[in-house]
Amino acid sequence: MKMKSVVIASIILLFITSCNKQQYTYPFLNPDLPIDERIDDLLGRLTPEEKVGQMMNQTPAIERLGIPPYDWWNEALHGVARAGRATVFPQTIALAATFDDNAVYTTFDMVSDEARAKYHQYQKNKEYDRYKGLTFWTPNINIFRDPRWGRGMETYGEDPYLTARMGVAVVKGLQGNNPDYFKTHACAKHYAVHSGPEWSRHEFNAVATPRDLYLTYLPAFKALVEEANVQEVMCAYNRFEGKPCCNSDKLLIDILRNDWGYQNIILSDCGAINDFWEKDPNTPRHETHPDAESASSDAVRSGTDLECGDSYQSLIQALKDGKIMEKDLDVSLRRLLKGRFELGMFDPDERVPYAKIPYSVVESPQHIAQALDMARKSIVLLKNKNNLLPLSKKIKKIAVVGPNAADSTMLWANYNGFPTRTVTILDGIRNKMPEAEIIYELGCNHTGKYIKSVAGSDSVLVDCRATADRVKEADIIIYAGGISPRLEGEEMPVDEAGFRKGDRTDLELPAIQKEMIKALKATQKPVVYVVCTGSALALNWENENIDAIVNAWYGGQEAGTAVADVLFGDYNPAGRLPVTFYTSVSQLPDFQDYHMQGRTYRYMTQKPLYPFGYGLSYTSFEYRNARLSDQEIGIDLPVTLSFHITNTGKMDGDEVAQVYIKNPNDPEGPIKTLKAFKRVNIKAGETKQIDIRLEPETFASFNDQTQTLEVRPGNYQILYGSSSADQDLKSIDLTIK
Repeated sequence: MKMKSVVIASIILLFITSCNKQQYTYPFLNPDLPIDERIDDLLGRLTPEEKVGQMMNQTPAIERLGIPPYDWWNEALHGVARAGRATVFPQTIALAATFDDNAVYTTFDMVSDEARAKYHQYQKNKEYDRYKGLTFWTPNINIFRDPRWGRGMETYGEDPYLTARMGVAVVKGLQGNNPDYFKTHACAKHYAVHSGPEWSRHEFNAVATPRDLYLTYLPAFKALVEEANVQEVMCAYNRFEGKPCCNSDKLLIDILRNDWGYQNIILSDCGAINDFWEKDPNTPRHETHPDAESASSDAVRSGTDLECGDSYQSLIQALKDGKIMEKDLDVSLRRLLKGRFELGMFDPDERVPYAKIPYSVVESPQHIAQALDMARKSIVLLKNKNNLLPLSKKIKKIAVVGPNAADSTMLWANYNGFPTRTVTILDGIRNKMPEAEIIYELGCNHTGKYIKSVAGSDSVLVDCRATADRVKEADIIIYAGGISPRLEGEEMPVDEAGFRKGDRTDLELPAIQKEMIKALKATQKPVVYVVCTGSALALNWENENIDAIVNAWYGGQEAGTAVADVLFGDYNPAGRLPVTFYTSVSQLPDFQDYHMQGRTYRYMTQKPLYPFGYGLSYTSFEYRNARLSDQEIGIDLPVTLSFHITNTGKMDGDEVAQVYIKNPNDPEGPIKTLKAFKRVNIKAGETKQIDIRLEPETFASFNDQTQTLEVRPGNYQILYGSSSADQDLKSIDLTIK
């Protein structure tokens, strides 16, 4: 009887197994097979024309195999973008100002939750168009080497180490930690040596010394490849050393593939392959190739697997003409198909754990709360004369003036999603102070001498003195100004004074805003300047004359609440500048010069307006008792720096401890360079110990002969404190033998 039961059970199991095997029409659809076998099976079924189609961002359906179309292009710079409702977190440059990579990781773990929920909903609805996939072309880890670059707001600032730490956090948050499936793909862009100008990016040849290449432009990309296992890298529009980046053997093959061991997808920036060969009298291009066939063939052989654009259509003819072999396409297709299999795109939802994320996470209360927290953390207090801030909640009459006060879309920045609600700065102040009388005046636009009349039908000349007269009875004047993502950004049709095609030609505030702020100051009432910007501004007059200056960046959908929390003392600001604020463009080399000499805190010898890493607090901190785990170490050993920070003020708050290295063994290297940071909350009167482990590569110098990084014996200075400015740093010496 027992034997009979065993036989029956075996028959049932065999039947179930047989049924399971039969449910997959093709082996490539079987999630139980190894991915390499699935790739081999699918690749063997594709025609040359179908292969070419799968190498373009808008991949067509292959109906005979049951494969739906897929568009690789999606964006998540600071939240899922361009696909309807999503939580809008602060712009990237603001996230960098938090100096909190753990919080950035949490943020992008939420972003990828929303991405997965939206993707699976789109799949159920059979919506396959752009911005509805799982492959996100973020983060932008280019170095913001010059504040005139309009896309600098998309980056994590001017420092390679800060950029690397933030970029790694973004990638890990987006890609998840499941052993079988990626949550989404992240993409390191734009590789490499790319940071403006926007107006010449389709023809520009970036020239950088090997030292600048390896010490400034490449470290963040290397970290994302080797540490974060980023699944996509986007090659940039510009040329590097004469060759378009998407056809650069040095960048793509020698460094990325061979030196760093990168085996994943390389894709082109959108239209970058067209720049190889197209002739356009209105937009000069590289014109390094005679036609699309030659350009596309060379790009593929250099390792550019996926094109955003339409030049790769010519690969079909290139195959016929013998300019490229089908086996060359297969190399790229294996990487592309592997990416899609590892995202679970060919597997049933019940096999993919991320498919269980409910749509209710999209703009959920928890995500909105995180947007608020990141906006608060990003705010940088630049000036606070006589401790004007925080403002008393007993104030009776408040004037709110300026073009950024009631502007919601400015807060979304660029590459943005669309929240169901945005709290403007004016909203935040009104919500915070419901009993106070709030006077609101637009005053002026960001630029120009005219504004719409109250009726909205005619334009009237801005009268700064009249605006000041209407608000002079207020107890406090809050001016919300600065610039806007409608003025700075990617290749924009903007030619206002001080702006060019999305970039800036100077660092000054637009003239009309300078006139307005001076008129408000002339009322003799205290003025708080809330600055919204994605880049550094030359706030020289404002720094000398305005009572308090708060940099709020482009703070996302909860920015207004965050600003009000800081202004009225419900949050103690601790953001730090991820970029140097220069006094003027006279402190900068030519915009098109990619040499780092004289640029950023690492190489400039002049005194800036505000230094990198700078930011004030409503309390005070003192650094004490620094020590090293060893005073002497070998070249291959780490060392731990420990010190105490005491909150010597009366208010709880965050401090951002920063560690810099000064390397006298490399006179051609940076003056000092950031190598560690830690944001820590310390209660009033409390002391905390900070322990920071410094790995051997922390002390690496560049060898100009071998073009490699090496740790050299000698004496090093370890600097620690609250900003990059010398007066904010203390020093301890280390000997490396």
